[in-house]
Amino acid sequence: MPRKNWFYLSIIILFLATLIFCIFVFPLLWRSPNSQSAVQNKALLVNHFSEEDSWPFEPAPDKYDPKALLDLRYLNEKVAGESGFIQLSSDKEDFVLGNGQSIRFWAVNSQIWQKDRTKMKDQARFLAKRGVNLVRWHGQIAPKSPTSQLTEIDSQAREQLWQYVAAMKQEGIYVTLSPYFANALKIQPSWGFDSDRTSMNGLLFFDPELQKAYKGWLKALLEPVNPYTGIALKDETAIALIQLQNEDSLLFWTVDQIKGKDLELLRQKFGNWLSQKYGSFPQVQQAWQKTQLEGDDFQRGKIAFYPMWQIVEKKNLNQGQTQRMADQIQFWTETMSQFNEEIVHFLREEIGTKQLINAGNWKTVNTPQLNDAERYSYMVADVIGLNRYYGGIHQGEQAGWAIINGDKFTDPSILLNPVELPINIKQVTGHPTIVSESSWVPPLGYQSEGTFLISAFQSLNGVDALYWFSDDVPQWQQPDSANGYLPSLGKWIIGTPEILGNFPASALIYRQGYLKQAPVVVQEHQPLKDLWNQVLPLISEESGFDPNRDREAALRDRLENHKTSQLTTVNPLAFLVGKVNVTYDSDRSQNQVTDLTPYLDEKNRTVHSITGEISWNYGQGICVLNSPKAQGVTGFLKSVGTIALKDGSITADNDYATVAIASMDNQNITQSQKILVQVGTIARSTGWKQKMAQWVDPSGQSHQGFEILDYGHAPWAIAQNHLSVTINNPRITKATVLDMNGMATKKLAIQRNKTGISFSFPQSSKYVILE
Repeated sequence: MPRKNWFYLSIIILFLATLIFCIFVFPLLWRSPNSQSAVQNKALLVNHFSEEDSWPFEPAPDKYDPKALLDLRYLNEKVAGESGFIQLSSDKEDFVLGNGQSIRFWAVNSQIWQKDRTKMKDQARFLAKRGVNLVRWHGQIAPKSPTSQLTEIDSQAREQLWQYVAAMKQEGIYVTLSPYFANALKIQPSWGFDSDRTSMNGLLFFDPELQKAYKGWLKALLEPVNPYTGIALKDETAIALIQLQNEDSLLFWTVDQIKGKDLELLRQKFGNWLSQKYGSFPQVQQAWQKTQLEGDDFQRGKIAFYPMWQIVEKKNLNQGQTQRMADQIQFWTETMSQFNEEIVHFLREEIGTKQLINAGNWKTVNTPQLNDAERYSYMVADVIGLNRYYGGIHQGEQAGWAIINGDKFTDPSILLNPVELPINIKQVTGHPTIVSESSWVPPLGYQSEGTFLISAFQSLNGVDALYWFSDDVPQWQQPDSANGYLPSLGKWIIGTPEILGNFPASALIYRQGYLKQAPVVVQEHQPLKDLWNQVLPLISEESGFDPNRDREAALRDRLENHKTSQLTTVNPLAFLVGKVNVTYDSDRSQNQVTDLTPYLDEKNRTVHSITGEISWNYGQGICVLNSPKAQGVTGFLKSVGTIALKDGSITADNDYATVAIASMDNQNITQSQKILVQVGTIARSTGWKQKMAQWVDPSGQSHQGFEILDYGHAPWAIAQNHLSVTINNPRITKATVLDMNGMATKKLAIQRNKTGISFSFPQSSKYVILE
């Protein structure tokens, strides 16, 4: 063959080889076991909810008939707080009742306090029946009238809270108080603030005028007698916890919103702090190698701050710049900690509160490198908190609070991306941990997995409460406008068949302790200087994403934080093996890490808990639960065939479903004489339509997902159940199908043999009782 022809042939061969590599080889090399693209691709393949294969969710109002076969009210005290205030356990990491008995909380955020007393009482009974024993009052005690004075209180909010506490208390449900939310606080012109103050974020930590008003609000909230109970809130044993504030931090993006005289005050405080640390400003400048920032005024003692984007990037810093940034982070952290300590003392000594206290619940601009500093600032109070949701990307004009036609979204199941589990938390030694807001957020379709996983892994890792956000109606929440008039669906709702409808088995398993709590598998120790210098920790959590609080660029930052978390010494999948703890102001030489090799198999994409009771295959998207009193599975069931359990099996023709089996008499499943079998699938509003879509978001990230063509209407349409269950318990003689209120509707045929029973789960139900 002529040389010229050889040349052209070589070009063709090279082109074909490159094409084959790009199509077949490169995706395999690039694929991460936890990558968002891997999650979306699997989800897109199986996400085909069919309204033709669904049943309408139209439950009758719950009348709380005592004949109900499913009613978990008995798990609660007769009256919340009947044995005294909630206290800390002996190791200070768990909650106990006033009599010292251990208690586990299944919790929700509830806005029913904004409605009338009848609806409050109805919701209290409704939630107690489904396993709830803790609610959160997420309110605002600052005045709201344009003519109000800063020192006044919102008396209507207090009146509503009084009624709310009384209603919940009677059903054995404790209350958490969340009285202040800076980001949602509207500045009133009558308060006399300077015009350059446009946001309240961050100010409570250092502004003396606001702090004085805040203390006045707390006194006005906690000291007067509640006319509906005859007890002041400060003395109310049904209040389990007081949160100082919601979602505010000097280590978050919002610190850049501090302007004008507020910024001048904060700079002055920074200058005072520096002079105390170093002795003089010449020594400060020497330590910083004369690093200058715009706004520095050393003569007047007002020292400027790095903007948050520079702290996030932290690139090409010399020794002086590094020290200056470390001093800034230390100052911000200590400023928050000192405020928290002052308010804890005020509540304890001046008001006389006995409830447990949580100082904060927020995150930072860089989770791996700053979250430990944030958590350290909470340690002056009893309880460590955070807010963290799970969901995909949702882009639209009102995506922060509503779902409308034309919105675009991704629909990833967390079963394919386990590092995103909201309770993968590095817990601070000697403190309980709560997640005061969380949910599997719509338009996400894969919601039935949520309560199953939270129940299982809270049991495993000892996270003390996760509050589902939010329940705003007395009973079930049907698809409806997000604000009452905009053509849309509400986004922040949980009173739905695949969240609240899956509470009973999940709450029962968790609250009754049907799974073993794991020992500590990672014990990290961090010196404080590592917090200030943003030294990469031994292990890191994921940050989560809140469309109402994170910048558009934070979508990109979230991915970067995810990459960083994978670079930590310990695999973040350790959170699914056992408990992960951290001790601050300690020595890294004391770090202890269990050999995780027997529990993590990244080749086959599996994680096994150290207790042997939970197995998660994140390649297949399956999580299996096996304990003597609770068993089940959630995920993409059809693709894996029959799932063998410890004491039975499940065979499903549903692409995606959740099955929970729980003893109701505290006996092993093989011996129990009353067993709950609960099934969840996918729920969409009737008439929901979507199509596949690709788009680029404002931060430049490309996404593959769906576009909403029709957000639908009431009622919910629930994917029918196509599955059979086998349970090895020869004592079972009958099966009863229940409605959504736990009432018997019909008998279900079962097949019995020497070892147990088997049956086909009814297509249009969620609960079956075996007896």
